[in-house]
Amino acid sequence: MTGASSPAGPGGSALLGPADVRRLAADLDVRPTKKLGQNFVHDPNTVRRIVSSAALRPDDVVLEVGPGLGSLTLALLPSCRALVAVEIDGVLADRLPVTVAERAPDLADRLAVVHADAMRVTVAQLPHAPTALVANLPYNVAVPVVLHLLAELPSLRTGLVMVQSEVADRMAAGPGSKVYGVPSVKLAWYADARRVGPVSRSVFWPVPNVDSALVAFERHELLSTVDRKALFSLVDAAFAQRRKTLRGALSGWAGSAAEAERVLLAAGVDPGARGEKLGIRDFIRIVEAATPL
Repeated sequence: MTGASSPAGPGGSALLGPADVRRLAADLDVRPTKKLGQNFVHDPNTVRRIVSSAALRPDDVVLEVGPGLGSLTLALLPSCRALVAVEIDGVLADRLPVTVAERAPDLADRLAVVHADAMRVTVAQLPHAPTALVANLPYNVAVPVVLHLLAELPSLRTGLVMVQSEVADRMAAGPGSKVYGVPSVKLAWYADARRVGPVSRSVFWPVPNVDSALVAFERHELLSTVDRKALFSLVDAAFAQRRKTLRGALSGWAGSAAEAERVLLAAGVDPGARGEKLGIRDFIRIVEAATPL
């Protein structure tokens, strides 16, 4: 039954149902806020699906961003060696270990809670080096959070995140797609991403006014030794004015339209093309062509 909490087996977790989530929120006087992008998952079947899709290994250290009341946390704990939960809300951060101790006592020692902003958290703040990111991310900061964590935590090997459906499309898009853009290219610098599937609005409280989807990614080997900041600056410039050809769009970045054309030709890229036609390796070649030897 979706409406009731799931019983815990030996060494397992008693998952939260809708009534549990509302009761916990009432006990803590927590009112989900748009500012923090809080929409709590209250469906045990959904969190089970997320854990299954994450394909965790027994020795994985999971990083969960925005655990909220603990619905996903409780489902993740049996499938990993340790879980580091980063929570910006102090009330929720303080309560999470209590909820886990009550509902998954045999697994409570696997949990570490870090009260911090995931947009700024550093590797030094985490008690373990995470290998997998699994999270229901606040929609307003989903892409910046993922990019920050991939940059800050080289130990991250895989990820499965729940984001707004349109954001999921952009994160997993390839060159030539109408939704291909800055998030697509920057994520491709770190990892291969794919859309896993939709998530019903009805599994959240409060019910969001947008659709959600799951995106999975797997980190690949470093594609180049070019400076990442220089590369990302180029990508930002290429998509800032999508209707312009690269010769025009990159004129400010290169110093002039003529210099942009020279660099593009040196990189083997058509100056008359647009940014959405280029893959991450094309952008790398442009940076390499623009970098003095």
